[in-house]
Amino acid sequence: MKFNMNDMLKQVQKMQADMAKVQAELENKVVTEESGGGMVKATVNGKKELISISIDENIIKEGDKEMMEDLIVAAVNKALQSVAKIAEEEVQKATKGMIPPGLNIPGF
Repeated sequence: MKFNMNDMLKQVQKMQADMAKVQAELENKVVTEESGGGMVKATVNGKKELISISIDENIIKEGDKEMMEDLIVAAVNKALQSVAKIAEEEVQKATKGMIPPGLNIPGF
C-alpha cells in the first residue's frame, strides 16, 4: 500500500475539525458529584471550572470545619474526575483511536 500524503492531511484536518467540535460541546457539559452521602455537592463544567458548591445545613450547624473541608475537596475532585473522563471519551470518539487513551491533550 502506497503512502498518500493528501489522504493523511485530509484525515488530520477532519480530526482537527472534530476536536474543535468536541471542545465546543464540552464547554456546555455540566457534572455534579457529591460526597458525604450528598452532604456536599460540587458542580463543574466541561472547561473544568467549579461553578457551584452546595453544603447541607446540618454540617454547617455541626461546625466541624475539618470534616466540611474534606467533604468539599472530595466532591470537587470527584466532579473534576468525572468531567475529565467524559472529555477523554469524547476525544476518543472524535479521533477514532488515533490518540491513545490517557494522553494529556491541552484544553481537554
